[in-house]
Amino acid sequence: MNGAHDMGGMHGFGPVEDEPVHPIFHGDWEKKAFALTLACGGLGQWSIDEARYARERQPPARYLENTYYEQWLHGVETMLVEKGLITPEELASGKAAGPGKVPALPADRVFKALQQGSPYVREVPNAPLFTVGAKVRVKTFHPTGHTRAPRYLRGHVGTVVMHHGAHVFADTSATGDHKTAHHLYNVSFAADELWGPQSQGGSVHADLWEPYLEPA
Repeated sequence: MNGAHDMGGMHGFGPVEDEPVHPIFHGDWEKKAFALTLACGGLGQWSIDEARYARERQPPARYLENTYYEQWLHGVETMLVEKGLITPEELASGKAAGPGKVPALPADRVFKALQQGSPYVREVPNAPLFTVGAKVRVKTFHPTGHTRAPRYLRGHVGTVVMHHGAHVFADTSATGDHKTAHHLYNVSFAADELWGPQSQGGSVHADLWEPYLEPA
């Protein structure tokens, strides 16, 4: 998705400001937004990819104005309405019009649920197309939906440094298809390959699914 969120390497946004570890939250409402997102994710009604896609689908101006936890809050609000767990009217009023449609996760199961997460590893019948050390190019494509292939990597050549096995494909998982899976690789890109001779040196690593890649 060539949306406002895909701003890696874009001019005009300034440097990334590294904050100290504490405080983690800048206000009590951020703690609540974080907890609410995790609690609602525990209902099992959507995947992490669907949640990310919900945040990305905001109007660009709103996305760029939001703070980090405002993005989280928008995503969970969108999912709750789209999955039919609450109505737009309930969201606007902040009050439930009736009993919840999905049982809440009991408090004594929360910690275990957070530890386990959702397994995304899958078995696929086809062998991986690329081996460690292979030179690959990220395909140049412009999807209209969710993707985990950053725009700044497309068209550039890197080296496969790890094969993670097959994992659920984020692009289709974002629209509710949690069965499609492809081989997933960690690919290393030289900084000057991405940013030119004025780069700061070093390398950039990205986890990329096989459909994003072609032999270089």
